[in-house]
Amino acid sequence: MNAGDWGTMLATAALALALLPLAMTVLNLPFYRSPRGRLSAGQGVSVLIPARNEEATIAGALDAALANRDVTLEVVVLDDHSTDRTAEIVRAYAARDARVRLESAPPLPPGWSGKQHACHALAGLARHDILLFQDADVRLAPDAVGRAAGFLAESGAGLASGFPRQETGTLAEALVVPQIHTLLLGYLPMAGLRFTRHPGFGAACGQFILVRRDAYERAGGHAAIQRSLHDGVTLPRAFRRAGIATRLFDATDLATCRMYRGFAEVWNGFSKNATEGMATPVALPVWTVLLAGGHILPCLLLAAGLVWPLPTPAFNAAAAGALAVVALRLGQALRFRQSVVGALLHPAGVAIMLAIQWSALLRARRGRPATWRGRAYPSG
Repeated sequence: MNAGDWGTMLATAALALALLPLAMTVLNLPFYRSPRGRLSAGQGVSVLIPARNEEATIAGALDAALANRDVTLEVVVLDDHSTDRTAEIVRAYAARDARVRLESAPPLPPGWSGKQHACHALAGLARHDILLFQDADVRLAPDAVGRAAGFLAESGAGLASGFPRQETGTLAEALVVPQIHTLLLGYLPMAGLRFTRHPGFGAACGQFILVRRDAYERAGGHAAIQRSLHDGVTLPRAFRRAGIATRLFDATDLATCRMYRGFAEVWNGFSKNATEGMATPVALPVWTVLLAGGHILPCLLLAAGLVWPLPTPAFNAAAAGALAVVALRLGQALRFRQSVVGALLHPAGVAIMLAIQWSALLRARRGRPATWRGRAYPSG
């Protein structure tokens, strides 16, 4: 083969890899919808918020949760040894609204991650049989609790989770945070969530998870994933291992969340739990081929073809691949109200995401701990 033949083969492979997530997203969207139902009368929901040094976010979370007046609810905040004004702020809310309770986390036992221990404690403090675990930086819409809990009840699942609209304020956030939807919709066959209970199809968003108490206890709850830093993967898999169905829904109009602020938080936040997802010695090379080959390579080949001559078949394949990448990300940006600038610079976002994953894998191989919220967690 000559160089032109190799170029055509490479461009054709890049096109195939670019079409895969586009086609998968189209197939997945009918299974990824916003809840429309309501919770039955007489059922209540416990909104459970673990909070460690959340003085900047906790008031907004409480205001939003308490605005849900079409459902019986309690809001329990677990102060996880905060050193700021978190407890003081929640205490003031509890003094004027009986639906709010402030609780204090017991000491963190060896072998537990902070969030999983906090959620485990919150489950034991909840008074209702539907538990909604949310992060302190999540802002619920006024009808979110009833609609999400209604979806859980109607689905027959033991766990249901939604991905809130991800707010981004800096370019780093706009580039990397939307990759969550790219991975979720582009590479997870959502029909598998509905028609099988295999743990490999377990997926959730740790920012916004609802469970039925009976199913939660049967699956072992957060005690089953006590070391994990990635409850969005490990908790639904624990349910599925116990034979309990899990479901996903689109929470774009139910909640918002600005998960990280600035490049440093983006890097550290995605790094902390990377080795429980993509960043394993077996999985990451495969993900690198899929993501670099399908989202970066077509654009690089097209750019090269505009400067140096490429065989017409290679140029056409590269152009079609780049068009598929743009269509995918602009479509997601419009559907999920994401940054258009981040969508147009999508290949750079993929490159940063892969750099985070490879850095996390190398860190783990060297035995360096992951750190988050002032705590260090040994690799593995």
